[in-house]
Amino acid sequence: MLIANDVSGDRATLKLGGRFDFHSHRDFRSAYEQHLVKAGVREIIIDFGDVDYLDSSALGMLLLLREKCDAAGRSVVLSGLKGTVKQVLDIANFGKLFDIRA
Repeated sequence: MLIANDVSGDRATLKLGGRFDFHSHRDFRSAYEQHLVKAGVREIIIDFGDVDYLDSSALGMLLLLREKCDAAGRSVVLSGLKGTVKQVLDIANFGKLFDIRA
């Protein structure tokens, strides 16, 4: 999985690409952890625009991110959802747990 990391103001955006699965765990964690300790970052946006696959371990990674963000006083936004990625997150009722934006 490819991860582009961008910070603008109080928002950090992680633009994901490719397959978001178990093998992405380390890369995903190291991409977001740096933003949990930055004083100016209040919101972490996970952009799924270029993700073509995710599995149950990806769902677990998102839930763990949510817990860590809650503890650090940050919010998580999921964006760019489409196709089967959107369907999987809809079936898992992630819309009730996360702020989802277009």
